[in-house]
Amino acid sequence: MLVWIIFIASILFFLALDLGVFNKTPHIISSKEAGKWTGIFVTISFLFSGVIYWIYQNNYIENPTNLSPNLAVIKYITGYLIELSLSVDNIFVIAVIFASFKIPQKYQHRVLFWGILGAIVFRGLMIYFGVLLINKFSWMTYLFGAFLIFTAAKMVFKGEEEQFNPKKSFIFRNMRKVMPVTMHMEGQKFFIKKRGFTFATPLFVALIVIELMDVLFAMDSVPAILAITSDPFLVFSSNIFAILGLRSMYFFLANMLEKFSYLEYSLIAILTFVGIKMLLIHHFKFPEWVSLGFIALALLGGILYSLHKAKENENQLPKNE
Repeated sequence: MLVWIIFIASILFFLALDLGVFNKTPHIISSKEAGKWTGIFVTISFLFSGVIYWIYQNNYIENPTNLSPNLAVIKYITGYLIELSLSVDNIFVIAVIFASFKIPQKYQHRVLFWGILGAIVFRGLMIYFGVLLINKFSWMTYLFGAFLIFTAAKMVFKGEEEQFNPKKSFIFRNMRKVMPVTMHMEGQKFFIKKRGFTFATPLFVALIVIELMDVLFAMDSVPAILAITSDPFLVFSSNIFAILGLRSMYFFLANMLEKFSYLEYSLIAILTFVGIKMLLIHHFKFPEWVSLGFIALALLGGILYSLHKAKENENQLPKNE
């Protein structure tokens, strides 16, 4: 339990520093600043694999699946890459939500900060029950595998008419029935008082929609990482590092989302691969390096092809004389 307590306390301490020191004053986060923080988060996430090796080498944490330190590191990195890649879809949705509720750029960090705190709690609960189900009912791996393949197929055949509209969503419509909502901003406040009544501002509405959308995304990502390992600490830590890096990655990629439009096919490939892996888990086990290699290549291929097509489209644009 000591390792868990230290890990969670460290994350909360960093988040307190983030809001109380680094981003105390609301401001527009530039691509340069976001790029710097994205690099820092990715570097820390990969450096944590050294901590994983040390923890499992010295048996400082319960090791229910009897992983060697090297294997624990590979599973952690594989899980982190899966979570990071599946976060890309989350970034697209966050951009749509902010645009729909007209959230000013300088207040977007505040919404994402509180969203991450909620995501940590929800992911923790989903991971706990997911691990519990897989360990208690081995057939659950088939269910999770089939669900991932279904999700991948749904992404392939998704039509334009299915684009997410936050203001028409079930979440927003029912939220307005529960509490009064105003569409007027008043600084960075989540609630304001008018005529003796408390109204939720667009910031709070966006926060709730993002929070609940994250729960929906976790229904894909948690089963995906459970196909890699059912070790609770590896699943939780890789999830948390991916979530922590999501904010800075959002601000870094927000203005370049169109350039990475083909990355969705990488996500489809990853979900399909992981789903097949879960369906075959009791009959054939892929070597860990195969999983890690496939996920890394799928991500790299999607990024490079997206950049290539974006450059090709730019070259086809008529040049001004």
